[in-house]
Amino acid sequence: MSIHITGIGVVAPNGLGLEPYWAAVLAGRIGLGPVTRFDVRRYPATLAGQIDDFHAPDHIPGRLLPQTDPSTRLALTAAAWALQDAKADPESLTDYDMGVVTANACGGFDFTHREFRKLWTDGPKSVSVYESFAWFYAVNTGQISIRHGMRGPSSALVAEQAGGLDALAHARRTIRRGTPLVVSGGVDSALDPWGWVSQLAGGRVSTATDPARAYLPFDEQAAGYVPGEGGALLVLEDSAAAEARGRHETYGELAGCASTFDPPPRSGRPPGLERAIRLALTDAGLGREDVDVVFADGAGVPELDAAEARALGQVFGSHGVPVTVPKTTTGRLYSGGGPLDVVTALMSLREGVIPPTAGVRSVPQEYGIDLVLGAPRTAPLRTALVLARGRWGFNSAVVLRRPEPTP
Repeated sequence: MSIHITGIGVVAPNGLGLEPYWAAVLAGRIGLGPVTRFDVRRYPATLAGQIDDFHAPDHIPGRLLPQTDPSTRLALTAAAWALQDAKADPESLTDYDMGVVTANACGGFDFTHREFRKLWTDGPKSVSVYESFAWFYAVNTGQISIRHGMRGPSSALVAEQAGGLDALAHARRTIRRGTPLVVSGGVDSALDPWGWVSQLAGGRVSTATDPARAYLPFDEQAAGYVPGEGGALLVLEDSAAAEARGRHETYGELAGCASTFDPPPRSGRPPGLERAIRLALTDAGLGREDVDVVFADGAGVPELDAAEARALGQVFGSHGVPVTVPKTTTGRLYSGGGPLDVVTALMSLREGVIPPTAGVRSVPQEYGIDLVLGAPRTAPLRTALVLARGRWGFNSAVVLRRPEPTP
């Protein structure tokens, strides 16, 4: 059974919708800038990938506004766009044949922060009844399934940067168990004071003030990452089921998936990223020579960048495959980052072009990677590898294949 992506919905700091986002990535247009939703002058970090052109009432029903966090509003919008793109009308499909699998890292920080402020200042009777679920990590899955009548097997994964790829892998398993269509991916947003402090507490956020030089994975001047909000949701389908309902065009096949976990520090055992890559390739039935481009995790932290470069070298050899980190245009989107990289990889396979790693100028020679810099690189592309790593040792990898031309 082959699992294909038939629809895409993107909500990103540098583009709302698939085509605007793809055009921005190819142009290296960076969606990073000063946080404007509250006063960040007292904080060490002031930049984020903020979505400024999203007006929720234009995209979701008014009755949902009082009960949703910004992350859920973005997720609902991306899911609706993905279903529309897939030409999948939930009302014409069997409700138990549709599922939802999303990942989330931050929950409803903005909503909860607002309600806690009411609690502390005005007492418990002032707190919204929707606080009971609007903060919850599973709320995106729940709201999407309710809005579209999707009653099939559904799940929510609580994980950071690697979580979005894990959600897609779980969606693939769900389809293989008999659910023909699954909406999957991840969206995160935590650009309120409480959420901001929580992100800074990790110690890896860049304190640079120039948006063009703040997030520099694999660069000699790498000094942390810039957080962002948004992500992507995708429609995954059993290819036979998609064709049966009249959907013959797809973006590509989700051919291989794997996840590993790093050993404890000072254990003497190697990190798990290399193993995740090899397992994903094995799952796809491919060899390392079949990979045409790698969409790297690109942590922007020197020791983590060096470890990822080492893993790539162990699998592909020195400068063995083109590597890119398009998330320098959006910041790291936590659970939304992996699915958005999957979207970018699918577009690269379709168009035969690798987007550049915006902002990066000088890669240490010892990294031994062929990082695409400056401008897009055209190339015949058939297979892409997407990587993501989360805090505390999570590693995920997915392999994507370009669809065969329709006869």
